[in-house]
Amino acid sequence: MFPTARLCTLIATTALIVVVAGVSGKARHRAEDCPQTKLKRQWGGKPSQNLHYQVRPIRFVVIHHTVTGECSGLLQCAQILQGMQAYHQTDLNYDDISYNFLIGNDGVVYEGTGWGLRGAHTYGYNANGTGIAFIGNYGEKLPTPAALRAAKQLLACGVRQGELSEDYGLIAGSQVISTQSPGLTLYNEIQEWPHWLSNP
Repeated sequence: MFPTARLCTLIATTALIVVVAGVSGKARHRAEDCPQTKLKRQWGGKPSQNLHYQVRPIRFVVIHHTVTGECSGLLQCAQILQGMQAYHQTDLNYDDISYNFLIGNDGVVYEGTGWGLRGAHTYGYNANGTGIAFIGNYGEKLPTPAALRAAKQLLACGVRQGELSEDYGLIAGSQVISTQSPGLTLYNEIQEWPHWLSNP
C-alpha cells in the first residue's frame, strides 16, 4: 500500500511540474513575441488629463507617421515624445499625446495612451481604433526593418492579448482623413500587410 501511495504522489508531482512548466513556457513565449515597449512613465510622459475607455477588442488600426525627426534610443526618442505630448496637450488642447503607440527606428515601441484608451489620432476612428505612429517622416523612405518588425509584433501581440479583434482592419490615416500621413512610401508598404483594408 505504501509504495502505491508514494507512486501516486510521484505521478501527481510530476504532472504538476509539467503543467507549471507548460504554463510558464506559454507565458514566456507570449512575452517574447511582443515587442520591447517603454511605458509612458519611462519616457517621461505626463498623465492623461482625461481618460476615455474603449470597448475592446478594437476593430481598426490606423497607421501614421509623426513628421518629426527620427530617433533611436531612449534619450533621443523621449525628447521628441515629451515635446510632442506638450504640443498636443497645450496647443491642441488634447487630453494626451494623440497616438496609442509610437515606434522608434531602434525597434522599440513607446506607449502613448496605450491599449484600451481613446487617442486623438484619426477623426471617426478614435473610439474604435488604435493609432500607431512611426517616429519620423516616411514620405520618401521606409522606417528601419526593426521598426517595421516591431509594429507587426505589436499587432500580433494585441490580438493574442484580446486588445485587437482577430479580424481587425488595418488602414492608413490618409485613407479616412485629410492628411498625407503615414507618408507615401510607408503607405505603400503597409498595403502588403495582413488585415489591410483597401476601401475602409
